[in-house]
Amino acid sequence: MKKLICLIMFFVLIASCSSDKDTKVKLPDNNIEKTNNLVNQPKNNIKESLIIEESDSEDIVIDSSQPIILAQSNLLTEREWEFKESEHFMRLVPAQPIIGGPDKIEVTEFFYYGCIHCMTFEPYINEWKKDMPDNVRFERIPALWNPLLNLHGQMFFTKEILTENGKLKDPEGFRARIFREWHNRKNYMASEDAIKEIFLEFGVSEDDFNKTFKSFQVAQKLNLARDLARRYGISSTPTMVVNGKYRTGAGEAGSYPKLMRVIDELIERESIR
Repeated sequence: MKKLICLIMFFVLIASCSSDKDTKVKLPDNNIEKTNNLVNQPKNNIKESLIIEESDSEDIVIDSSQPIILAQSNLLTEREWEFKESEHFMRLVPAQPIIGGPDKIEVTEFFYYGCIHCMTFEPYINEWKKDMPDNVRFERIPALWNPLLNLHGQMFFTKEILTENGKLKDPEGFRARIFREWHNRKNYMASEDAIKEIFLEFGVSEDDFNKTFKSFQVAQKLNLARDLARRYGISSTPTMVVNGKYRTGAGEAGSYPKLMRVIDELIERESIR
């Protein structure tokens, strides 16, 4: 009887080993070599592998010969930023429309000519524009809080269109002149004729001015300016908006030089998304 039991256990043992052998899959030698190379490579070489964010994976053409490592971190949230939300800037939720297309990060200044702080801010923003990153587009939008500012908004967009058409040759000089007229000469340019006079001094013909100042194109731009100011929650000037997502100003930043650093950091945040 003992011999019979031992014989049965022997056959059971043979059958288990055979089943295990039958289920093994032998990899080709070259695949084994590739796997070992990936496992044994130094950590500083892993960065050469293709890293794919799961949210972006559908838009990427994958090279099957290159190992894939799913990203485990988010640079935007894990990086320690200098400036804090709700302290140095406000996040606009949801994100709002911008003037241009999504090909560039849009930085927008809201201003008005009678704002002494906007005039003081001019040298800082003009210096920043000289070294503005290639992926950034800068826009200005006039505040339109009362009839006089509406008139000056009309002047601003007339200046923009005439500059684009090549009719106004010195737009920066024109802008500086308007600030000086208000703050130094106390000329508030409260009529169309007063505004026209300055355009004529800068070489714009009366006909070009008249056709542009009351044009449908200017009216469209004024409507867009009102809409964006409402969407962005603009209540003071100068106020800066980055890509329709962040709003900040010197009051939040603490100073004009610091405000420019806040803007640079917000641009960087948008650049790594």
